[in-house]
Amino acid sequence: QRPVEFYVNENTLKERLKLFFIKNQRSSLRIRVFHFSLKVLSCLLYICRVLTEDPATKKACSFLNYFHDYATRSPIIWVERSLPLWALQVISRNIGNIWEQILRISFILEMINTIPFLITMLWWPLRNLFIPVFLNCWLAKHALENMINDLHRAIQRTQSAMFNQVVILISTLLCLIFTCMCGIQHLERAGNKRNLFDSLYFCIVTFSTVGFGDVTPEIWPSKLLVVIMISVALVVLPIQLEQLAYLWMERQKSGGNYSRHRAETEKHVVLCVSSLKIDLLMDFLNEFYAHPRLQDYYVIILCPTEMDVQVRRVLQIPMWSQRVIYLQGSALKDQDLLRAKMDNAEGCFILTSRCEVDRTAADHQTILRAWAVKDFAPNCPLYVQILKPENKFHVKFADHVVCEEEFKYALLALNCICPATSTLITLLVHTSQGLEGQQSPEKWQRMYGKCSGNEVYNIVLRESIFFAEFEGKSFTYASFNAHKKYGVCLIGVCREGNKNILLNPGPHAVMSSSDTCFYINITKEENSMFKTQHEVKSNWLKKAGNDPKRLPVHSIIASMGTVAIDLQDTGIRPSCGTTLTLPGGGSNGGSRRPSIAPVLEVGDTSCAQTLELLHDHSEDEALPHSNEPSADEYVKGYPPNLPYIGSSPSFCHLLKERTPFCCLRLEKCCKHNCCEDARGYRFKNKVVIVSAETAGNGLYNFIVPLRAHFRPKRELNPIVLLLDNPPDTHFLEAICWFPMVYYTIGSIDNLDDVLRCGVSFAANMVVVDKESTMSAEEDYMADAKTIVNVQTLFRLFSNLNIITELTHPANMRFMQFKAKDCFSLALSKLEKKEREKGSNLAFMFRLPFAAGRVFSISMLDTLLYQSFVKDYMIPITRLLLGLETTPGSGFLCAMKIAEEDLWIRTYGRLYQKLCSSSGDIPIGIYRTDSQKAAPSASQISVNVDECEDAKELSSGHHGHRGSTSSDQTERPPLRRKSVQWARRLSRKGTRHAGRAGERGSQQRLNLSRRSERQELVELVKNRMKTLGLCAGAYGMGKDEMEDNQGTHSYVLINPPPDTRLEINDIVYIIRADPISFETKVTDSRKSSVESSTLTGSESKIETQL
Repeated sequence: QRPVEFYVNENTLKERLKLFFIKNQRSSLRIRVFHFSLKVLSCLLYICRVLTEDPATKKACSFLNYFHDYATRSPIIWVERSLPLWALQVISRNIGNIWEQILRISFILEMINTIPFLITMLWWPLRNLFIPVFLNCWLAKHALENMINDLHRAIQRTQSAMFNQVVILISTLLCLIFTCMCGIQHLERAGNKRNLFDSLYFCIVTFSTVGFGDVTPEIWPSKLLVVIMISVALVVLPIQLEQLAYLWMERQKSGGNYSRHRAETEKHVVLCVSSLKIDLLMDFLNEFYAHPRLQDYYVIILCPTEMDVQVRRVLQIPMWSQRVIYLQGSALKDQDLLRAKMDNAEGCFILTSRCEVDRTAADHQTILRAWAVKDFAPNCPLYVQILKPENKFHVKFADHVVCEEEFKYALLALNCICPATSTLITLLVHTSQGLEGQQSPEKWQRMYGKCSGNEVYNIVLRESIFFAEFEGKSFTYASFNAHKKYGVCLIGVCREGNKNILLNPGPHAVMSSSDTCFYINITKEENSMFKTQHEVKSNWLKKAGNDPKRLPVHSIIASMGTVAIDLQDTGIRPSCGTTLTLPGGGSNGGSRRPSIAPVLEVGDTSCAQTLELLHDHSEDEALPHSNEPSADEYVKGYPPNLPYIGSSPSFCHLLKERTPFCCLRLEKCCKHNCCEDARGYRFKNKVVIVSAETAGNGLYNFIVPLRAHFRPKRELNPIVLLLDNPPDTHFLEAICWFPMVYYTIGSIDNLDDVLRCGVSFAANMVVVDKESTMSAEEDYMADAKTIVNVQTLFRLFSNLNIITELTHPANMRFMQFKAKDCFSLALSKLEKKEREKGSNLAFMFRLPFAAGRVFSISMLDTLLYQSFVKDYMIPITRLLLGLETTPGSGFLCAMKIAEEDLWIRTYGRLYQKLCSSSGDIPIGIYRTDSQKAAPSASQISVNVDECEDAKELSSGHHGHRGSTSSDQTERPPLRRKSVQWARRLSRKGTRHAGRAGERGSQQRLNLSRRSERQELVELVKNRMKTLGLCAGAYGMGKDEMEDNQGTHSYVLINPPPDTRLEINDIVYIIRADPISFETKVTDSRKSSVESSTLTGSESKIETQL
């Protein structure tokens, strides 16, 4: 066999020379640089010849002296050229390869500048013949373009079109000016003999269209040259400018580049989105730049679509134009990631477009973007937003991940247990200074706006002024005293060397100097100013002396940080109860005020209250109720079937045996059940209805918080899923182990479907935004169907608490819309004022949002943005929502202040009561107040008239009483009395007529409302009778629509200690995990029971933990 040689042609001398001189970019670049240098040298030699020539010397050829006319023009043809200069010009023109240029466009210029010098070599007298060497500037321009192209190929630079076009335009303009200058200077040698500067001045003035006229060409060749150069400029320059403008417009669309030098000297983050909306952009920018240490950061937006008009208009604002750069490109291309300098970025935010019809496809795009960024820049921190929970495990490598459906359903579920949890979490994750509503005349708006500025911060205990003194003390002791002294709410800790955050680890947790403390406050400790005790007392005494309505004594004592404490024995309320027990007063209990036990510095594991906390208060449910399964059928454990990968297991109430799939269908009879509606099941507690389009995996996170192990069994509400589409088998396998969970097929559009679900006796109805309606031609119309359907339900079932999810937060103003409600109109004006001030929470004063009846998942986008500065916000939020369960960490719940609890009086005393009795940490209050309805215009006029009459009568009486004094001028004259009497007489008739008309209009309004309400009641009752449902007491009670219109609810996060408690206040508390208590008690006692086998189903589960 003969060996085969490959690439034989590459081994020849010709191919090697071609490879080195032509194909090799660096070798080609050297050659082009050499040619460019020769062209520039020729132009410089021409300038030297002009400067060294003596104008008085005139040389001409001998045979041309016979022609007088030619002799006159000889300075144009013959020039003075020294021998060394002639030699240099000959060498510079003939050293290159002439024949290589023959087939090129620049052949004519090369011939004009080369052949004359070859002729002078053959005939010596022609040495002084003029040769237009200055035309070499055009050859230099051509060489420069080739050189730049080779340079970009050598350095592998691809984004150079704009730079090339700018270089071409500048070089063309310089060549035009240089050619015209040299040509005018040479041709004017036969006229006024102008120098180079005068020629340059003439060219600049001419090309700039100024035309002073002080320097003009004298002879016709010069004038002809000017005409030619202007014609060339009028043709060439517009073409170059057009190409440059086109490239500039294309660059504006694509966004340009972020230079490597800026990336190395400045800090920037990259925002990757599939489509950029103005709301998304403003939410990100406002939240990102709300932190002081991020003011010097740059935001690079990488988006594959072209920038729309609204975004372009916003990015032209000086506040954003200097800090935000828009790049059109894809995160899947390394070239675009290189343009954004992703490898130098401080972080990358990858957001998903939630308005897509196919949300799974949107998640897939996000996953590919995250993979591409991780592959290109492995060290860049990733902040990823995912819509579907089943796709979350694909991006588990990211530093922070927020799954929209997980958070959404968990928030909606907690809204059914703890009212307005969505508002509480939204306010916590928004950056605010608490200045909203401070100019409002309403007290609740000022307090609500002030408390909305509370956020979660962290600090190491040994570096803190708030908590350093509590080293070695119990957690509850540190939390209570920090709130009493500084007004901060300590909610959790993180041990050194452990990444898990513990919310309220309980009274047995001892604070260590290396612990990281997490607290709620208006501002972080580093930005706080501490006053001495003398300044605080002096300011308080000054305010107390000037304020006639100063606080009660017990509130003043609490605010000063010294709560009266009695060391008597106190009663302990059940840990899962909803009221606080009144301490026993002993023999003299009726003569002295109740007091609160002190918060212990170190938890006592042997005290009875710990055993009380560990007691299962659902044991009183051992007697089975006739309407629901007995308590023996319930066990505590982890759900055996998780719906998706990455779901955090939660300890829940489960059934011993799973429910058959046929029994999960609420309105269908089966061999196990014959009920066809919710009324037939005779539930003990009110129903919670969830209206959703499909039974997605995220709906599983709605069920888990409502079946958490710490909820008493007697308080479990039945859950009915109202689905537009039938669920799949995997979802049914996941929910069949939970007690009292059902589904039905239907929609809230259909009154019959809603009635079968038991809406007439439901506690809450949650309306989830449908995926099919999230995208609309007009963005804000995506919520139109949901809003109208909810408004219909609100009119039909006014006593139903409806919790609605919207796509756009701006549409929440249409929830429970009342066109002629003066209170809502006043809130609308307040919202506009706050938005003009630049507030990020302008929508917070809308009544549906403040009361927790409306929620938009886009309001939680700030959670991902805040994690760039506060990396602990996502774990804390997941713990509060129950999405994660860390051993030893507490959970969020609520308790209601009843009338028998008002003896506590203030929030500070409640804080002490909870910390000393059950180890709970309160974090806020949900309060409901009555609205002060704004009077109508006629009522205002009547009131003003009555006030004026009263003033006139009182002034008359005062005048009469004062008539006995020596000053007779105070008595009103007779004319004034008659005028007042006439005015009252003239108003008398109109006033009575106005009152009668007002009374009649009010009666007509009430009659119309009553008749409309009666029609709605009859409609619902007729439908219930048709369906065979028992109407019951529907419509028989008082109309609660009027009650709802007369009240408003709001959330107070971490209120001051002297805040007075009111009846029906709902207090948000973080309750310690009783399982962790049991573990600690067992470890501390070291008894023989520890090694014995525990009996009973509850003990077996706790042993497994």
